[in-house]
Amino acid sequence: MLRRAAMLNPVSPEVLSELIGSIYDCALDPGHWDQTLSELRDAYRGRATALLLTDRRDGRVLILKNVGIKPGEFEEQVRHAPEANAAQAKFIEENSLDQLMVISRSAHQSDWKTSPYLQNLRKFGYIDNITHFLIWGPDHASLFGAARVEGQGSFTEREIGLGELLLPHLRRAVTISKVLDARAIERDRLAETLDALRCGVFLTKQNGAILHANRAAERLMRHSGSVESFRGVVRAKAPEAAGELRSAIRLAAEDETALGKTGLAIRLNEDDESPLFAHVLPLARGELRTRLEPEAVAAVFIGGGSDEASGADEVAAAFGLTPAETRLLESLLAGRSLKETAAALGVAITTAKTHLDNVFQKTGVNRQAELMRLAARAASPARPPPPGFVD
Repeated sequence: MLRRAAMLNPVSPEVLSELIGSIYDCALDPGHWDQTLSELRDAYRGRATALLLTDRRDGRVLILKNVGIKPGEFEEQVRHAPEANAAQAKFIEENSLDQLMVISRSAHQSDWKTSPYLQNLRKFGYIDNITHFLIWGPDHASLFGAARVEGQGSFTEREIGLGELLLPHLRRAVTISKVLDARAIERDRLAETLDALRCGVFLTKQNGAILHANRAAERLMRHSGSVESFRGVVRAKAPEAAGELRSAIRLAAEDETALGKTGLAIRLNEDDESPLFAHVLPLARGELRTRLEPEAVAAVFIGGGSDEASGADEVAAAFGLTPAETRLLESLLAGRSLKETAAALGVAITTAKTHLDNVFQKTGVNRQAELMRLAARAASPARPPPPGFVD
């Protein structure tokens, strides 16, 4: 009973609302992460927190913020990054992006004696780390983590429950930062700043009425065939996407803490088209967000997806993959585990494993991480992922 209570009520509703609001402010101004990470460190009752967003195609680090990690410690951790990345990739492969990785639970006791990465953590007094996988694909990767030192104890069900509540909001903020290429939106030059963005942006009222649409959004309405202004209201043309978009904008106005996954990566077009996604950010609360456009309750950001589909097509053409093997590869490159992929494709896990073994045999690689690198290079040969980010 106590464990369940800790998971359901890890913090008060007021604290949760403040944390989510602070996280969403970071979507519009990544410079706000310093303050937010301090607040998250306190909420997780840890010694340090960190957030990373990297563009794997050209090795750019779009966001790298941390609180509580000393310079010498950070440099040492970077040195052991390949081992840490390999462990994270294996964890995702066996679980899912929505599963939190807690070192005290995922690592065996013997690992602390044999793993250089864990020994390095112990050298600086760290005894536990909890990792949230926000984005994990061939184009971009993003992680949030909190760490504890000796005397603070291992992370408990309380922190895991908090992480599960915050994960979709952290993912939304970082995803929008990725769409914005981690640029801050300046209120004093709002129209100019929004028009300079390559992604489409709509600022709307609660009913979806458009208060402002940047140039990219205007182009989308004219040419994409996926989104339109219907009597002044932004609307997706696909019925399912239209319903989710309406629901997300309403939740953004009424209760952003309940938004969860709703309005994150709404697919606006058909499966046989280059993917176009909408991401809804609440604007009705928060110091930074309410200054942007006082009447707006939501911002709808519309941008293309990653290159996983084209990467899969390139690999399929080069190595003679069957349609079933190509669909499996696309799903894995989108960040799904093998178990999730089997469910999405409607096949048994044994069938999915057989397809994966065939892909490995045809491409000459032995692990999913290597397969992701191969597809990323195929999709964008001039911009391979940085060496060592995922081993």
